Amino acid sequence: MRVANKTMYDNIRINLERVTDEMVKASNVVSSGKRINKLSDDPIGLVTVLNLRSSLENVQQLERNISMGKSWLRAGESALTQVNGILTDTKALCVEMANSTKGASERANAAVQVDGYLRQILALANTQVGGRYIFSGTNTSTAPFRFDDENSPTQAIYLGNHTPFSIRIGKGVDVEVGRDGEDIFGSGTTGIFKTLIDLKTALENNDVSGIQDAIGQLDMHLDTIGDVISDAGIKETQLEVKNSIIQELKLNYQERKSELEDADIAEAVMDLTAKQTAYKAALASSAKVMQLSLVDYL
Repeated sequence: MRVANKTMYDNIRINLERVTDEMVKASNVVSSGKRINKLSDDPIGLVTVLNLRSSLENVQQLERNISMGKSWLRAGESALTQVNGILTDTKALCVEMANSTKGASERANAAVQVDGYLRQILALANTQVGGRYIFSGTNTSTAPFRFDDENSPTQAIYLGNHTPFSIRIGKGVDVEVGRDGEDIFGSGTTGIFKTLIDLKTALENNDVSGIQDAIGQLDMHLDTIGDVISDAGIKETQLEVKNSIIQELKLNYQERKSELEDADIAEAVMDLTAKQTAYKAALASSAKVMQLSLVDYL
């Protein structure tokens, strides 16, 4: 039987292309460490891997949200704990200055001390995390509080909004980690700032009745601060529990993705070696065939 040269050469070319493709595929598996490098490698497996990658990205975003949320809660708790300490010291000072043994000069000196407390609390109320204000509601780029008069304040002005900043920790689950600062510190004619401003005035005027009134107000502020600190602790525990769940979910996704996508390197190297041997054999065989003349087929 006669075999046309073109048919013979076409068969050789097709065979070489096949073994070359197989060798390249095996080489890609070894170099990438991945069993799936393109759609044709495993169409169904690739779709599953892509879905797992998307799930991992979502989980990792939640992980970042929780990390940020914990930072905010801890910063807020730290700031409010310091405010609590300042208010406690202020109350002790009031009790001392309300004593009849204290005179006008001593109360005037105490007024200077209260002014310092007032400014410390303003600084704490303007606490930032990563350049964002945690007591401004969702208006996190704006410092929440300022005095109407820096030198002789009569009130503090709130510049934030009334929607606490939240993070997402799950599908449809948000946790408030920022605060509406006005709810905590007050503004204008109410709240912590007003109490301290009025106390300072009472001390400057040697007004014992005004000093005594401040003690009751300070007790209410201490209760408010204590409640917010307790709430921050509860939320931080909630985030810790959610983070543990997310870590387990993340590990599960990674393991499933690895099972589908990652190659057994030892097996892949053996496969590549076999494909290289087949390729060399195909080359050698093709070279011999192509050296034959047409007469050999007659």
